[in-house]
Amino acid sequence: MRFILFVSLVLVGALACAQEVKINDTIYEVKKDLIFEKGVDVTNSISNAKKLEIFEALEKKKLEMAEAKASNDKLEKVAKAQERAEKQQKKAEKKQKQAEKALERMAKAQANYDKAISKHKAALKKYEKLKNKGKLSPVDEQKWLDKIEKLNSNIAKMKKKMK
Repeated sequence: MRFILFVSLVLVGALACAQEVKINDTIYEVKKDLIFEKGVDVTNSISNAKKLEIFEALEKKKLEMAEAKASNDKLEKVAKAQERAEKQQKKAEKKQKQAEKALERMAKAQANYDKAISKHKAALKKYEKLKNKGKLSPVDEQKWLDKIEKLNSNIAKMKKKMK
């Protein structure tokens, strides 16, 4: 990207100083309607055909510079479009990762919820079994009821996390 900007600046700078024309190993400098050779004004001393040739060469050079600038602009647009496409792709990848993470969290929350329910059912079953056999003292019964209540609240927490 920096290279493209550098090339465009060089081309613009060259376009501003594009008044130099080389014809038959002679370098002419054109400023408005005046023609200079080695810093000396030769506008009146050269023939009209030579002047015409110099101005045509200057116009040709200007056209080449304009074409180069246009192609450079196209390159810049392509580079910018490519950058935008890369940014969009990165955004899409980021969204996909976020979706995958959310899916993983939901799966983990579902597994925890299922585990909490199975623990609750097992604790209830064991409590009922011990209660029916009459092997629970009042203190033990209170401990089991507290444990079952704790497992119940744990189920509620896991259900909230799933939402």
